[in-house]
Amino acid sequence: MIVVGAGPVGLALAAELALGGVSVRVLERRDSPDPAMRAQSINVPTAEALDRRGLLPALERIQRETLGVAGFRFTGHFAGMPLDPGLVDWADPELAAHTAVEGARMIPQPRLEELLAGHAERLGVHVRRGVEVTALEDTGSGVVVGTNTGSLRAGWVVGCDGGHSTVRRLAGIPFPGTDPEITGYQAVVDMADPEKLADGWSWSPQGVYRYGPQPGRVATVEFDGGPADRSAPVTLADVQSSLRRVSGTDVTLTGLRAAPTRWSDNTRQAATYRSGRVFLAGDAAHVHPPFGGQGLNLGVGDAVNLGWKLAAVASGRAREALLDTYDAERRPVGAWVLDWTRAQIGVLRGDPKSGALRGVLADLLGTRDGTTYAVKQIAGVTQRVSLPGAHPWTGRYVPDVLLSDGTRLSDHAHEGGFLLLDRTAGAVFGELAAGRARVVRDDGAGVAGALVRPDGVVVWASDTTDPVGLEPALRQWAGSDLLSYR
Repeated sequence: MIVVGAGPVGLALAAELALGGVSVRVLERRDSPDPAMRAQSINVPTAEALDRRGLLPALERIQRETLGVAGFRFTGHFAGMPLDPGLVDWADPELAAHTAVEGARMIPQPRLEELLAGHAERLGVHVRRGVEVTALEDTGSGVVVGTNTGSLRAGWVVGCDGGHSTVRRLAGIPFPGTDPEITGYQAVVDMADPEKLADGWSWSPQGVYRYGPQPGRVATVEFDGGPADRSAPVTLADVQSSLRRVSGTDVTLTGLRAAPTRWSDNTRQAATYRSGRVFLAGDAAHVHPPFGGQGLNLGVGDAVNLGWKLAAVASGRAREALLDTYDAERRPVGAWVLDWTRAQIGVLRGDPKSGALRGVLADLLGTRDGTTYAVKQIAGVTQRVSLPGAHPWTGRYVPDVLLSDGTRLSDHAHEGGFLLLDRTAGAVFGELAAGRARVVRDDGAGVAGALVRPDGVVVWASDTTDPVGLEPALRQWAGSDLLSYR
């Protein structure tokens, strides 16, 4: 198995493949990790995916080091309009069901990448740096990958190599969407006169800027038709010039504390996430404006969805038809994120019509219902997969489940594989799932049973001891001979 790209998505995918018992090589064209400033937070599904692999303590430590506090309720913003945590209905069932990771959300992308690199390495994943893919041939029984260091062969290849994906281009997969109209910069800087900038988000006819919340953090947005060369190095002068234009001040920047980034609202989604034995994940499959770090989270969701499926098929434990569910399940989530970020670009514009729309949205987001809705969307707790079954858990990421022995259900998922929660007196569910899922017996109160995929999606649940529907779910997802990974 070859994964192209050693960013967070590629590393997360490689780790899931390794948990599935598959030998995987990661090819990365860069000689060292990218230090550029990117996403500053992760959503609930991403945090829970890492929690299921035993990484929650490390995430909590990173948040404490980042913020200086342990507890923090992340809300975010919509088009620069902050969402007031005091207006959120934290007792909303969809929010209240996912609180175990609330101390592990403010995770800067470089720290997340470092964490995932260590996780993958412990699982035996080897990352080859300085290797650039130059050719790709799907032979029908495998893939020949040409690189600057020679040719490699693999059964399957996954492109996690970013918005300018070489894998996507060589596979001939179209990338339709909308062209950019903005140029954005993000940086952490030293400045001589910070008093010239207003805290938070500020609008002007020239664009939008944000100062804070971390000391020295600045971001700008200009509606200038998009950058002429997004790949060109970003200099201190670039950031200062943009900040001066949109703020209308002569603020002076004196240094960069972190590698700055340039971005746009180029918004595209691959026509298919799979072509034969070649797959796309992360920015290789979809690009959009970076508001709220949605791209990072969307990519990690791709990785954990595809990882266990591809491992099961590659090792002969499941039929290839299982792989068709990857595009079917992840494409709708990707399309939603594209529209969610596109909408924010429309609201950010400095023209009178967009300003009026921003005022209407500000009123809506100033209500309890409006803020709660937006926070749930940003947090990712409303995401679901369309699956048969009437139980409210079916198709959703498994909520926090505290067991009578003091552990949580996620504590039993560190080694991957399917989990079956069984709270029946006679272990009725566990007998059916023997050899196909790791059975977690519990005598606590709550849902009687739930079958959870390796990616955290519940494919069957029941409030009674009646096992109706469990066997079909086991056959469809776990397969008669698909054993738990460890």
